[in-house]
Amino acid sequence: MDVGAQAKEHHLGPDGVRRFLSDNPDFLRDDPSLLAELGLRPDAANVVDFGPAALARVHEAHRRESSARKHIEATARANFSAQAQTHGAVVDMLESRNHADLARRVDELSRQRFGLAAGVVALEGPERTPAGWRILVEGQIDMIIGHDRVALMGFQPTALGLFGERAGSIRSMAMVRMAIWEPSREGLLAFGSEDEHGFTEDMGAELVAFLARVVERTAERWPVL
Repeated sequence: MDVGAQAKEHHLGPDGVRRFLSDNPDFLRDDPSLLAELGLRPDAANVVDFGPAALARVHEAHRRESSARKHIEATARANFSAQAQTHGAVVDMLESRNHADLARRVDELSRQRFGLAAGVVALEGPERTPAGWRILVEGQIDMIIGHDRVALMGFQPTALGLFGERAGSIRSMAMVRMAIWEPSREGLLAFGSEDEHGFTEDMGAELVAFLARVVERTAERWPVL
């Protein structure tokens, strides 16, 4: 029985294969079809060399690893930048002097810090609405984002009216409910983007929700006049 048949018969494991090849150095070199299948080739110096197929596999593995690493690094940088901008936005909002100034700052930071088209603070109810805030009828927030939803990411046609004269350029939105004062009144913090992929349904709303909580607490400093 030849050595090839012995190898098949004993079902060698990795260590056994290594020992077998070490004890039989001519096994691979003298089997051109097996070398071709493995993507290897013997060079003129009688040394097994990597062939094109093997090199291609190594290159593809390296490309995938490099691509995954770059994606992770880019995601980490984007998350860090978003968090840093959010912290800066919080400081801006806490410096508001009144409700109108708060609404102005929300719109301003949306454009200057986050590169968005608009930022809006809206409030429901027949009672007085602060200057600079969007006026909504009771139940309108439910119509915009749904009865049982706290936040909505993506495009919602019923929300375009929130953005006034800039509504025509809005392609996606991020919106979070608010509850302000006691007894509480329903409010909404909304950001609009000109990019249809700026806000998508699979995105988390944590940072936007955090900003909404800051708007709530800041707005409660003053009575509605």
